[in-house]
Amino acid sequence: MTASRLTVLQILPALASGGVERGTLEVGAYLVSKGHRSIVMSAGGRMVDSLTKQGSEHMTWPIGKKSVMTLKLVNRLRRFLETEHIDILHVRSRFPAWIAFLAWREMNPKTRPAFVTTVHGPYSVSAYSAVMTKGERVIVISEMIRDYVLREYQAEPEKLRLVYRGVDQQTSPYGYQPKKTWLKSWYAAYPATKTKQILTLPARVTKWKGQSDFIDLIAQLQKHQPNIHGLVVGEVKKGKSAYLKKLKKKAEKLGVDHMISFVGHRDDVREIMAISSVVYSLSLEPEAFGRTTIEALSLGVPVIGYAHGGVAEQLSTILPEGNVDVGNVTEAAMLTLKWLHKAPKIAENKMFTLENMLSKTLSVYEELVDARGI
Repeated sequence: MTASRLTVLQILPALASGGVERGTLEVGAYLVSKGHRSIVMSAGGRMVDSLTKQGSEHMTWPIGKKSVMTLKLVNRLRRFLETEHIDILHVRSRFPAWIAFLAWREMNPKTRPAFVTTVHGPYSVSAYSAVMTKGERVIVISEMIRDYVLREYQAEPEKLRLVYRGVDQQTSPYGYQPKKTWLKSWYAAYPATKTKQILTLPARVTKWKGQSDFIDLIAQLQKHQPNIHGLVVGEVKKGKSAYLKKLKKKAEKLGVDHMISFVGHRDDVREIMAISSVVYSLSLEPEAFGRTTIEALSLGVPVIGYAHGGVAEQLSTILPEGNVDVGNVTEAAMLTLKWLHKAPKIAENKMFTLENMLSKTLSVYEELVDARGI
């Protein structure tokens, strides 16, 4: 294994918010802690300050802007890779990946950086998306994504490396309970949740994330367990306000509007999940990974999830009985009633940890560097 100091450039469209962005910061901080040089290139965003405070460098380039004008960055990026002596070029998004690939492929194979891509989701199958399989190593974030890459792009199996996303067990410790000051503030804002068994769906508000099924779930449960309150925790992106209104009307029609709170985007999801009796993943399409599922499980909070995608992989490892058939609200409701009576025992999360994710990512980098003698 190499002991030399690496210079790693990660490229993505922006650093505003999201799981990919958070993972980029986590990798950057880990590299710095190991004595390596970490550079991130993006259009910027509110996470840049955190990135630089952790010791990474940030290059503000409009490399994710979907325009033919962005192609002018190809030569500029090639020069940057050369002058900064980049050892690892790691791309995480399709359009920036094309700019990076076009710059990289024209460089001297003996001296150019090693090229790494991460497939974060099941992109639409096309030549445009195929760039994410062109890495010398292709990181896949779940078995679902590995199967997708092999099936849809006939990727070379030996290039693929499974690196699950992971949760920081220091920030999401088993049995965590919020501070009294947080609880006081929360109950002041949401008094309807006090003394209730809280059921939480953490997901942005959009049709495939399962909020409609969640309302049906609450409607079924209230007949047998009236002392519950449902929380829909997630942002309503531009253009989705009409869908939110539709959901609220459905809750009203089913007579459970007083039992469900739509709380929007929150920075205290950990605390909300910690006071919940059950957390849900009801996505109608398979999640590539499903970070909130493993965060809840790591806190010791039971999760009921539709049995597909990365969520099914997590539950199968830690809480197998939490898997229910996709779209089967009645099955989810029956399991909820059972768990509200007696909470299940949750196994310790040893696989989906931040330390595992970071050490395996660095191992991918070192494997390439050692193989090429960089």
